[in-house]
Amino acid sequence: MAIRPISDAAAEKAAASIHQPRDPNTLSNYNAWRTKRTTADFNIDFDAKKVVGHVTLSLARLAKEPKIVLDTSYLDITSVEVAGSKADYELAPSRMEPYGSPLTIQVDDKHANEDELDVRIGMQTTKDCTGLQWFDPAQTSNKKHPYMFSQCQAIHGRSLFPCQDTPDVKSQYTFNIRSPLPVLASGLSTGARDFQPGKDGKSGPRSTVWTGPEELQECQWEFEHDTEPYIQAAEKIVYPYAWTTYNVLVLPPSFPYGGMENPMYTFATPTLISGDRQNVDVIAHELAHSWSGNLVSNASWEHFWLNEGWTVYLERRLQAAVHGGDQYRDFSAIIGWTALREGIERFGEEHEFTKLIVDLKGKDPDDAFSTIPYEKGSTFLYYLEKLVGKQKWDKFIPHYFTTYKERSVDSYEFKATLLDFFASDADASKKLNDLDWDTWFYKPGYPPKPDFDTTLADQCYALAEKWKSLNSSSSSDFTPSPSDISNFTANQIVVFLEALLAPSPPLTPSLVEKMGSVYGLAASKNVELVSRYYLVGLQAKTESLYEPAAELVGKVGRMKYVRWLFRELMKVDLALARRTFEGKREFYHPICRGMVEKMFREFEGGGEVK
Repeated sequence: MAIRPISDAAAEKAAASIHQPRDPNTLSNYNAWRTKRTTADFNIDFDAKKVVGHVTLSLARLAKEPKIVLDTSYLDITSVEVAGSKADYELAPSRMEPYGSPLTIQVDDKHANEDELDVRIGMQTTKDCTGLQWFDPAQTSNKKHPYMFSQCQAIHGRSLFPCQDTPDVKSQYTFNIRSPLPVLASGLSTGARDFQPGKDGKSGPRSTVWTGPEELQECQWEFEHDTEPYIQAAEKIVYPYAWTTYNVLVLPPSFPYGGMENPMYTFATPTLISGDRQNVDVIAHELAHSWSGNLVSNASWEHFWLNEGWTVYLERRLQAAVHGGDQYRDFSAIIGWTALREGIERFGEEHEFTKLIVDLKGKDPDDAFSTIPYEKGSTFLYYLEKLVGKQKWDKFIPHYFTTYKERSVDSYEFKATLLDFFASDADASKKLNDLDWDTWFYKPGYPPKPDFDTTLADQCYALAEKWKSLNSSSSSDFTPSPSDISNFTANQIVVFLEALLAPSPPLTPSLVEKMGSVYGLAASKNVELVSRYYLVGLQAKTESLYEPAAELVGKVGRMKYVRWLFRELMKVDLALARRTFEGKREFYHPICRGMVEKMFREFEGGGEVK
């Protein structure tokens, strides 16, 4: 499969003039040699749990540099050829944590005047590969076949094959994959690259869902109502969808994220399949990545907010367009503000990772991952919209995504492009030039909180106060009833439950149990709801919920739930938490597994679990 060309000549000239790469999290010398095309010829060996084959990188020369340096991590390199001839190479004998082992390839003098070279590398993955997760048949839903999926963000692509593992490099790619089982990959399958929905007046679906046969129909039902309206709403805000079809692959429960924005194929957690269509806003988020992240990418993980802040901003614009106005948009932002607070409290208000632009030199981008770039970034864009006015701002959105289409961008280019766009508008230009950019970019902790419309949230807070009154007074006249939440959306129930979490005094265990019974929370298929209900119960030391919470965290690998539930389980029953983790160790994705192991080290070492 292959995708269209990416960077243009102007971008290449700019890159060649920069001596220091923008991305500190790669060991590659991508400003001397830059990947233009990637061709992978792979065999998938399910028995040995490894990928074996060759990868060919077509590299453009940007500087007089006799060595090509590529990123690798836990790879077995078997051969290297440059322009069809065997080449001298060295795989560093020791790792440069957390970035892996650089592969250095010598370019002979006879190629000194060539502008582009093909490098063909024989390789195979190893058992320590962090970008792949393998399942035995017994670990799948129908227990018939093995299964494997890849997850390469942020710096795990280098564990799959040698590459320039940085979002600052975009290339065409072709994957030729031989497998005993069907393969689904992000890209245009052979013969589909010219697909045009609705061509010549003929209608055609431009979104599909993929998953196991037992789950297929319920996944289709969950997404079929909202996906096309989301696509159409996004096209009105930005410009037409550029990737032919938009598809969703629902992965096994150990997938560590809500979704991952691979071009044309969103990889999604099965926790979205709640039977009530209440979690499809994640699809709005991943769809928005088709513009912010896939077409226009952050130049490095230090500028991650450009991917995620823009995507959350667009996600909420889609929600407003599809679900009914800015009241719904602001309600989603209120939920996001709670997530932002949780992220800042986890690191501490003065921590480097609570800035909009973070310093990741020598650091693992996975350690910085949190809700902060999502919510602080979207808050900044929301602020800019209010600053210049929505009508003017809406003209900038397609301009930005056109200017950097198929390219990578950093925060300073974003700023320069914004100022240039409004240069002829005296009022907007003055406001933007007077803006304290350094505070927004570099000040840790909280940004200014917008004045949200709280209409929908106020109903949730009022119900939470009634439960708190039961907790603090025997004279309360509140009698809980299923009708309390009968008109609530799932997100409103989330806000209600979050209002009962710390720093609020915990409810009594008997009240928590009553809430679960009256509202049916423990029996809900919606993991967003039941996980938060268990958090309320764990903080209240409701012993009857310890085992159910452990059972949930043992079968859901999405990292936000895993972090929440293990953090609270450790506090109330460390032995149960440890037993649950060890019993399910191989269930968790390597990224998630490493996160939980770090949490246990912190807690058992006497520190505070973040």
